[in-house]
Amino acid sequence: MQAEGFIARRLHVKERMAVVAIAISFFVMIVAVAISGGFRREIRSGVSAVTGDVLLTNASADLTGTSDPVCTAPSYLSELEAVPGVERIEPVIYRTGILKIGDDIHGALFKGTSADTVSLGVRVPATLARRLGLAAGDDLTAYFIGEKVKIRRWHVLALYDSAMDTEEGQLLYVPVGDLRRLEGWEPDRATLLEVTLSPRHRSRRAMQRATEELGWRATLAAQDDEDPLRAVAATDRFSQLFDWLDLIDFNVYAILLLMTVVAGFNMISGLLILLFRHVSTIGTLKTLGMGDRAIAGVFLRVGARTVAIGMAIGNAAALLFCLVQGSTHWIRLNPENYFVSFVPVQVNLPAILLADAAAFAGILLLLLLPTLFISRVDPAQTVKAE
Repeated sequence: MQAEGFIARRLHVKERMAVVAIAISFFVMIVAVAISGGFRREIRSGVSAVTGDVLLTNASADLTGTSDPVCTAPSYLSELEAVPGVERIEPVIYRTGILKIGDDIHGALFKGTSADTVSLGVRVPATLARRLGLAAGDDLTAYFIGEKVKIRRWHVLALYDSAMDTEEGQLLYVPVGDLRRLEGWEPDRATLLEVTLSPRHRSRRAMQRATEELGWRATLAAQDDEDPLRAVAATDRFSQLFDWLDLIDFNVYAILLLMTVVAGFNMISGLLILLFRHVSTIGTLKTLGMGDRAIAGVFLRVGARTVAIGMAIGNAAALLFCLVQGSTHWIRLNPENYFVSFVPVQVNLPAILLADAAAFAGILLLLLLPTLFISRVDPAQTVKAE
């Protein structure tokens, strides 16, 4: 083993293109993993901010304010809060309305939350405010259609940037008490209960598990005079978004495989050139009694060192890209197509290390192919020629 290491330290793959190709391949792989993680984080947190991760509703809930309200403090609330992953459960009220800005009329969806406390104050999405020509401090009039038309004049307290800049994210946030008075409901009534899960429980599978447990606990623990609540996961309401995330993950796996193959074949060409240049060295080592496997180990060490150098360069460049993109958001996206306005990145070190290890192992397996050439080298011919 000492002889193999001694010889390997004196051999080098002199094809710089092999190192460059490996560095580019690892750069693409790490960036793909980071962007995939970024999209998962932004989309899941955006969905959670808009409607929560799980909705506890009655059978007729439709988020328009026309459904029968639910009790905000059912007898089994503590059991629901004890479900693993649940961070908080809060009542919210949804109500559709019509905004009148000058001569223009726009539909809107109001969301009443306990976090908003200024009566008749409203927070408006920045994109919607630009479309309507609104700014903080302005007033807007909303009409609510029911058995009779009700009019409310709201004061714009602030504009906010929606993490999920789509129509589903165009919510106007107001105090829950204002909408409760608008509906004429009792203080313990709301459209639904919104459940927020911890970030590590927002995967599709974990969300479904939490939804199932919340659903059966609400059903079994409800008393005779209580209407059982049904649990609806955000993965069901926004199935197209989560299907899109699954597609991104599939694309990342394809990129990892493709870049590993590209880097592997570039490294194969570099190692073959190294073998051809040292045919006489291989013959000499065989004459001295070194076996084919040991000689192959020498050249695999050289290849592994070259791959490690390219991997280090690619990782450094990818992490620098993630640092710049994460802090400046200089690469922008169309939110109508991608649901976010910039390319999100998330540096997940375990995922990056796993991708590095898998790609490194895959490249080394591919490097076993050129070492088959060693068994064909006849020391009698090579040493004689030398």
